[in-house]
Amino acid sequence: MKVNLIDYVQSAPVPTVYSGIWDMETRIEKAAWQLARTGVDYWGAMAAYHEDFFDSLQKSINYFYERESQRIGNNSPEAIPTYRQLLDFNLELVVDAITSSIEVMIDYHPEEIIKAMNALIATMSGDNETDIFTYIDRISDHVRLVAHDYPQAIENISAEFGFHFDAGGYRKIAETERFTCYQVLPTEPDIDVRNDGKPVLIIHPYVLGADILAFLPGENKSYVHCFANQGIPTYIRILKDIHNNPAVQTTTLEDDIRDTKSFCEIIKQNHGQMLTLNGYCQGGLISLCTLLSGEVDGLVDAHITCVAPIDGSRSDGFQWFLEKLPDRFNDLAYGTKTLPNGNKVTDGDLMAWVYRLKSIEHEYPFVSFYRDLAMLGQLRDKGSKISKTAAALNYWLRQQRHDLPLEITRLSFISYNTPITTDGTLPFKAFDRSLNIKRLAEKGIPMQICYGKQDALVEKACALAPLDYIQAEATAFPKGHVAIATSWSLPTSEYALHTRFGNGLRGPVRFHLDLEEGSVL
Repeated sequence: MKVNLIDYVQSAPVPTVYSGIWDMETRIEKAAWQLARTGVDYWGAMAAYHEDFFDSLQKSINYFYERESQRIGNNSPEAIPTYRQLLDFNLELVVDAITSSIEVMIDYHPEEIIKAMNALIATMSGDNETDIFTYIDRISDHVRLVAHDYPQAIENISAEFGFHFDAGGYRKIAETERFTCYQVLPTEPDIDVRNDGKPVLIIHPYVLGADILAFLPGENKSYVHCFANQGIPTYIRILKDIHNNPAVQTTTLEDDIRDTKSFCEIIKQNHGQMLTLNGYCQGGLISLCTLLSGEVDGLVDAHITCVAPIDGSRSDGFQWFLEKLPDRFNDLAYGTKTLPNGNKVTDGDLMAWVYRLKSIEHEYPFVSFYRDLAMLGQLRDKGSKISKTAAALNYWLRQQRHDLPLEITRLSFISYNTPITTDGTLPFKAFDRSLNIKRLAEKGIPMQICYGKQDALVEKACALAPLDYIQAEATAFPKGHVAIATSWSLPTSEYALHTRFGNGLRGPVRFHLDLEEGSVL
């Protein structure tokens, strides 16, 4: 019988030793391609993290050049020492950025090197479950998460994050040239609005925008819906788009107060009761000014602030920043842009960048990248998915930046540079009237101050400033600046806003409900 040698060779079983060699070659080839792709993903993601930061840096340089080109001719000799101080300040920021970047690498890489060495040992011992190829799969997956999956999750969350007034659940009640006022309806199907109940009007911050207060309504994480789902007549005042509404661009404190007053009049008429005014972050400073102006007397009889910078001059972080920054450059003009119609507004991107500079050791892009890489890697190792909360927070941080009316920005600028006086008078006026915190006590208006224990943006001392002049209830929440609107807005959370917790502390919703029931104390 004739045998075809080629057919015989192709059909013959491959000896085990050679099968193992060929299999190893295939795995090595695959691992090499994985490492090459991971390198591309790593540097691509690193570039993406830095892009926004350096775009803002370029903006800052342009503003600086524009402003200095107008000033330098008049005082050239005097400017030289301030330029030297500015250079020293910038070098200090650079050192902080480099130091923190090295620290996060030291935290991350040595542990991974140990894991890689253990994987090599496992490979030599024939353990396929923990060998180097499995390790390469794992680390490639972690980098791919940061480079591709996480950005996609952030983009996808936009449909669930924040207010979607055209999707139902809200009722428009009034508008001005600058604001639209909506009633927030309950999302719980068995809850009805108590139309004869005490209403609340929520004032969102200009800087952070409104959407953070309706964080993820579908996940039951929404500050405004915490009120609405208790049957409370809940309203929020929404700032119109600044680029399409010239009246917003030129908004003053007096404009803001007048518009709030008009909404309060309508709300009080609808429900037959005076309102609670509730300001979040910068909205808390604005709402306090509204009460102190006397314009809403007879309309508002209670006040709640959440993480509000009532006296920014008490911020250790910002004071360090401002002390290092030469006085010459502590000027709003270095962040002001002129719109096509000639109106001047504050650049929201630049404002966000300044906040990041203040905490550059935590916010430098290299640090953020490794923080996310470690976080997402731990999630994947545990078999968990990217959380909607993390995606929504990052969507807000990246996409929710708003240019600001110059005069409103000026209020915060003054607050962070000039303290409240010893008798309780704010460092600016409204309607040419002094604004004194003691007026709340004189009018018998109860106040609750909520703050975050780890808030690096509005520190405890800034938020609690009114306590030096009046009696008010202070409620501390764990975590940082937006935790009250995110983590603790979940009704089943440990610090749910409609409950009492800790040593009898009350969330802002509980405080309002107790006011309604006549048991504020």
